[in-house]
Amino acid sequence: MIADKVKGDLYAIYSIWLREMLRFFRLKSRLFGSVASPFFFLAFLGIGFNNIGRIPGIPEGVDYMSFLTPGIIGMTLLFSATFAGLSVLWDREFGFLKEIMVSPVSRIAIVLGRTAGGLTTGILQALIIMLSGILLGMGIPSIQGLILSLVFMILIATTFIGLGLAFASKMEDMSGFSLIMNFLIFPLFFLSGALYPLDQFPEIIKILAYFNPLTYGVDGLRYCLIGMSAFSPLTDFAVLGVCCAAMLFLGAYLFETTEVN
Repeated sequence: MIADKVKGDLYAIYSIWLREMLRFFRLKSRLFGSVASPFFFLAFLGIGFNNIGRIPGIPEGVDYMSFLTPGIIGMTLLFSATFAGLSVLWDREFGFLKEIMVSPVSRIAIVLGRTAGGLTTGILQALIIMLSGILLGMGIPSIQGLILSLVFMILIATTFIGLGLAFASKMEDMSGFSLIMNFLIFPLFFLSGALYPLDQFPEIIKILAYFNPLTYGVDGLRYCLIGMSAFSPLTDFAVLGVCCAAMLFLGAYLFETTEVN
């Protein structure tokens, strides 16, 4: 009986993941839009600031394109993770969420399926931006650095997927969700050190940046890809790991308690 239950939950996770993949690749406008915005950030900012000489706070031998690429990868993961929450509201609007929530599978399996789908699409987009950064001038990372960067990408994406699910579980209006997430996303992005070194922040802004999970994700990616880090990689991994577990737990808990009419 327990084995059948586990088998049913695993099939549900796979089915929801597959549905998210099919939706992502069939909606060409979403695929293009999710990659185009980070790419233009990377291209215009990277090429423009690369030509103005050394930027304070960036070590000798590291050009701005190399510094910027991990930050834009973090931005891509942050933005794409919110779609996991938006898709919950979309499914609620059209009745699909009610159908799967009354099915004989656990709600945690539904959360895991959505997390897996959002995580996979986020990683694919991040890898496209990484390749773009390499083509635009960032050095090719080592195999070890590339593998370790994937770990940080997973942690970043999962953290903000959990945050998106938490908000989506308690909201019913898609436009309201988008407004609130944009209100959160841009401060998180600009406070992460994605565009400029943390050392250049005013002291009060720097303190706020230390409470931002994306700060440690971007810093970990920089260590993996270009060998530059404001904190130790173990600190980045530990802080981001705790935030990831907390946000995923919060998203799962609120989704478990949500009611669908």
